[in-house]
Amino acid sequence: MHFKDQRVGVFVDVQNMYYSAKNLYNAKVNFAQILKAAVGNRSLIRAIAYVIKADVKEEQNFFDALEKIGFEVRAKDLQIFAGGAKKGDWDIGLAMDTIELAPKLDTIVIVSGDGDYVPLVQHLRHALGCRIEAIAFGKSSSSMLRQECDSFIDMDIDRRRYLIFK
Repeated sequence: MHFKDQRVGVFVDVQNMYYSAKNLYNAKVNFAQILKAAVGNRSLIRAIAYVIKADVKEEQNFFDALEKIGFEVRAKDLQIFAGGAKKGDWDIGLAMDTIELAPKLDTIVIVSGDGDYVPLVQHLRHALGCRIEAIAFGKSSSSMLRQECDSFIDMDIDRRRYLIFK
């Protein structure tokens, strides 16, 4: 249920979407369509895409494309530890941004299927009074996350809209 005068913030866990699309469908994500579905006919206040920089040559084109669509791109370097383990996630950064921006938003849309966001969703709904929506691939998203949100858009159902097949 969308109300025209709702102020919406869209927060995209790019890594989560990228790997879900790649592993499930061997395809790329259509972030423009995700943003369109997230906002609907409401007022977009902020759209932030969280990315991990891994020094891949196509990377900058991708970041530029996200900005053209209307996302603010927040980038963080991939950490490589002594043992060779790699880590790159934005969970805390995304959480802090949603909490800080919540007073200016009616609806927060989290584009991720990651169950780690469940406590965040509970806090945003109960303590801060925001409506919380999530958009992700149902097949690779946490059932707890889906249950905690006020609405969930399952990208598997209309995957032609949300994917770009090479």
